[in-house]
Amino acid sequence: MKIHHVITRLIVGGAQENTILTCRGLVEKGHDVTLVAGTETGPEGSLWDVARTCGCKLIEVPSMRRAIAPSLDRQAFGKLRSILRHDAPDIVHTHSSKAGVLARKAARAAGTPVVVHTIHGMSFNRTQTRTRRTVYRMIERSAAKWTTHFVTVADALIDQAVDAKIAPREKFTTIRSGLLTERFTPDKGARSAWRSRWEVASDDVVVGTIARLFENKGYEEILRAMPKALARHDRLRFVWVGDGAHRARYERRLARLGLTERVIFAGLIPPEQVGSIINGFDLLLHASRWEGLPRALVQALLVGKPVISFDNDGAPEVVNDETGVLVRLDDIRGLASGMVRLAEDARLREKLGAAGRRRCLKTFDWRLMVDQIEALYEKLCVS
Repeated sequence: MKIHHVITRLIVGGAQENTILTCRGLVEKGHDVTLVAGTETGPEGSLWDVARTCGCKLIEVPSMRRAIAPSLDRQAFGKLRSILRHDAPDIVHTHSSKAGVLARKAARAAGTPVVVHTIHGMSFNRTQTRTRRTVYRMIERSAAKWTTHFVTVADALIDQAVDAKIAPREKFTTIRSGLLTERFTPDKGARSAWRSRWEVASDDVVVGTIARLFENKGYEEILRAMPKALARHDRLRFVWVGDGAHRARYERRLARLGLTERVIFAGLIPPEQVGSIINGFDLLLHASRWEGLPRALVQALLVGKPVISFDNDGAPEVVNDETGVLVRLDDIRGLASGMVRLAEDARLREKLGAAGRRRCLKTFDWRLMVDQIEALYEKLCVS
């Protein structure tokens, strides 16, 4: 099959890693694959170098940007339409909000027979104003008219899309976002190396977080929970992996709380090193207010580390009583209690982490994801 994947930008992120791995796997299966993306990057880092190694053709569309920009959006639409008319792919598969709208419309204009869109996370969500949510729902309903089928990375996203009247349930299929699971393995040597680098004691309990340093990624909630947890367990240390526009804000907040020495800012870590750094954690804390299916939870569990997360979006499809602690959204005391509970019981951490690793190895291998996507394509092409 001739397949074009289109995504807004190739920053370091779950949707981007998912898309590149899908392209790689489809190339290895013998398909003719092209990846089309905007060139915009950000503080998260870039995956363009990784994309260049996946074996597919690459096309850059500089005018395709994340922010709404009518003039550039018209240019991007025209470029996408021209690409699809010239290449005439059997399938166009879109990812992310901007590319999802522009490329689906362009595919319709180009006469592409099958158009698939993956929802990695809803474009409208609880963190937005009511007006913005309403506008984005209307846009998604319009784009759905140009869509043959939807893929979601979590069952919860199907429920949200159907409730929002994007499309009927039969037009959706859940395919879990796959990872290079071999990169996420327990490693005592890596654990010792990272903890030595961070200068944490053997009896310190390291609480890791992997997220962009920005609003709605959970840091405001973590900052509120930290003093409550530390009052009950004074050996907690925190490692924050990522970067972003709000780093200085969080540093000032930590200083006011007297917790500067408790937090290590690890900064951006190359994707291939994330599994290594997780080995230095004792548990992972994820308090994002909006997600599709949080890959950081899966990554931690693959390394055998238990997780704590808010009970929202796709998180309950990864976290349960067998793999970690699930906390009601906005329950700050629950976050603190979860940290204390896991910090005080090393055997429980080991048990939950081992169960999570077994489960995630079966469910989140990238090869399984590619097999399922290929099977869906074949079904759609003969429908």
